[in-house]
Amino acid sequence: MLANVSAVLFDLDGTLIDSGLDFQLLRKNLACPADVDILSYLADLPTPQQRAEVEQTIHEFEMAGAALSTWMPGAEALLEALARAGISTGIVTRNTRAAFDVCSKRLAIPPIDVITREDAPAKPDPTGLLNLAAKFSVLPGNAIYVGDYVYDLQAARAAGMRSCLYDPGGDASFADLADIRIRHFDQLATLLNAAINTR
Repeated sequence: MLANVSAVLFDLDGTLIDSGLDFQLLRKNLACPADVDILSYLADLPTPQQRAEVEQTIHEFEMAGAALSTWMPGAEALLEALARAGISTGIVTRNTRAAFDVCSKRLAIPPIDVITREDAPAKPDPTGLLNLAAKFSVLPGNAIYVGDYVYDLQAARAAGMRSCLYDPGGDASFADLADIRIRHFDQLATLLNAAINTR
């Protein structure tokens, strides 16, 4: 399943880090319907003033979460192991660059290539994933994307990459869309280590 992996790409919030964000509360504050993507809701607002107000609310929400962020169990160790193994790693996130910078400083995230929603269309659009793979000179089929939400799995599939669902609770309703499902990053580390050692 993980043969020929040359790059491992990650989602940020809910995958590598936990910022404790309550998206249901955000939707309530924005009057965003439960079945509508928040960023799509923002883009479709009718006036520039409405968009500016909602964008500011989202920004404050993300920055507050970033300021409280913590590593997910095993995530930091996995990044360190991938660096030692010479595997290209990167992050494709729907967050802003400013929110990532706060997380990076707080958690001392090692230097890593990051694509935010300012750099490419937000997932499930695959552009960010494809751009990062191209930067690494890695074919999409030789990359795996790790995330915790259905948009991550959809983006990976659209990009032609393998997908890994980080599902610590083991109860994601969309798990059947993933190529691999893990509950702890130690599991992914074991799979990747086995793939690297059989090259």
